[in-house]
Formats: sequence, structure tokens, C-alpha cells
Amino acid sequence: MPLTDLSFAEALALRPELPEPADLDAFWARTLRETAGSPDGPSFTRTDNGLVHVTTYDVTVPGFAGQPVRGWLHLPAGTVEPLGCVVEFLGYGRGRGLPHEQLLWSTAGYAHLVMDTRGQGWSTAGGDTPDPCAVVGAVPGFVTRGIESPEDHYYRRLFTDAVRCVEAARSHPAVDPDRIVVTGISQGGGISLAVAGLVPGLAGVMPDVPFLCDFRRGARIAPSPPYTEIAEYLKLHRDRTETVFTTLSYFDAALLAKRATAPALFSIAMMDDICPPSTCFAAYHQYAGPKDVRVYEFNGHEGGGGHHQRAQLAWLRELFGATPSD
Repeated sequence: MPLTDLSFAEALALRPELPEPADLDAFWARTLRETAGSPDGPSFTRTDNGLVHVTTYDVTVPGFAGQPVRGWLHLPAGTVEPLGCVVEFLGYGRGRGLPHEQLLWSTAGYAHLVMDTRGQGWSTAGGDTPDPCAVVGAVPGFVTRGIESPEDHYYRRLFTDAVRCVEAARSHPAVDPDRIVVTGISQGGGISLAVAGLVPGLAGVMPDVPFLCDFRRGARIAPSPPYTEIAEYLKLHRDRTETVFTTLSYFDAALLAKRATAPALFSIAMMDDICPPSTCFAAYHQYAGPKDVRVYEFNGHEGGGGHHQRAQLAWLRELFGATPSD
């Protein structure tokens, strides 16, 4: 994959001016207040994952407007004390998959809640959460769903789901509510940044090659989806450019990252043709809490892979201290 964006030095120096809605904070305060989940709260039902060293619970969380959002909670078998917890949001097209998958964090000694992604689940891992909201006139995908209004946009529902899943993790007796880290790759990385700006008191944030950052630049330069969905929409609706980017500004993870305070470990890949590195650096520069970044000069959207996971494990160990198995 050739270099399709700025060089590392250019991306590091770039400080884009991202237009911010005057009512951004009020919009999200109202959204989270008005779309509070069911008073019944989340449910956790133990399920047979076929494994000896990991216990898995089938999770249902009241998400946006109380609509049920599925997930998995993985715990190291025999957990006897509250654990640090990694809440993970998934990449574009992925669902929660099967209960024996995605076991890195639980086998490392942490609780791990995987949020299913409403309406998604056709790419590498199936999903179990529908998105019941009607869609009219959108480009296939999710970025232009409800693009005419922040009230109707898909990511208003998804970000709210993510906030509710963090609250659900905090409510479980096996989880230490003061030691919650959010993470994700691509779309999941963007969601984790948004949650970091919307949920106080997180212990840490690990966004990998984050999507949903600096939408205007992404739509202009990304050669591969999903940012191209915006350009495809505007090819047809040429008179709606400012309406589209105004709507998307309410869901720009780089803007929400300005509200974050938890320590963060980013990863950015310089040959990423899906989430161009300059858009990821926009979020990194805006991020208001303590931060570090691992840059992978010759990697594409796969990022640092297992090498970066090792860096994350070391970072978590320093953040949380020794796990109970140590």
C-alpha cells in the first residue's frame, strides 16, 4: 500500500480547524437524558462458551430509547474480586460474533465487555442487534443514515448505546467501576473517543486507527470506504454539502475528544487508505487528556496488529497494576 496521505512530519504538524456546533454539549446532554435506558437495567445470562478458563455472559443493555443492545461479558474463570474492565466497540460491519471469540483481554486477567453494533454484523462476525429506525435515501452503509439532521443520524443511536454499555459494565459486581478502559479499532476507535468525551471517570482509552474523525477531510481524500459514502451521497445531493457536514460535526470523534480527560494510547498507520492518518492525527491533537501514540509507518488499516496488542497489554498493566492471577 503506497503512502496516500501526508507524511508523518506533515500529519504531526497539521492542526485542522474543525467547526464545532455551538450546542454540541447541550445536544449530547439532552440526548443522553432523553434516551435513558429501561429502568430494568442490563441483564447478564451465563452462556456455555465451551471454554475452561473464561466465563461468558450473554448481555442485553437498554440502549438508545431503551432499545435492546446485545453483547458479551467475558471474565477470567474463578474471578473473586472486582476487576479492571475493557469495554470494546467494533469495527465497521462487525457484530459481536460467537461467545468463544475475542478472548485476549479476559485471558490477560481483565473483565471484557464486547458491545454488539446495531444493524451491523455482516463482516467477519455476525450481529444480534437490529436498528429499528427507518432509513430513507442513504448510501449503502451507515455514515449517511439520517444525514439530514443530528436528531436522526445513525451515530446518535450508536454513541448512546456505547455510553449505556459502559454504565452496564460498571454495574456488574465483577467489575471495578473506577477501572474502565474503552477501546476499539476503526469505527470502534472512533466510538471509544466519543465515549471518552461523554462519560466521566474513565480510567483509560485505547483508540486504534480511529474512524469518524474530521469527516470533511476523510470524505475528500479517503480512497476506500466508509468515508467515501459521504462523497457518494454528495455527488447526488450537491446542494446539501453544508447540511451534511453540519450534521456530522455532532458525531466527529475528534471534537468529542476535546472533552476527554482519561489517559489515552492511540495507534495510527501511515499507509491507511480507509482512515487516512491525517484524520486520526486530528483526533490525537484534539484529545484533551494525557496521551501517547504508536505510529506504524508501513502499515495499512490493520494497524500494528499483534505488535500493538502487546503495547496495549503493557500499557494496561501499568494503568491497572497487577492482575489477580499475578
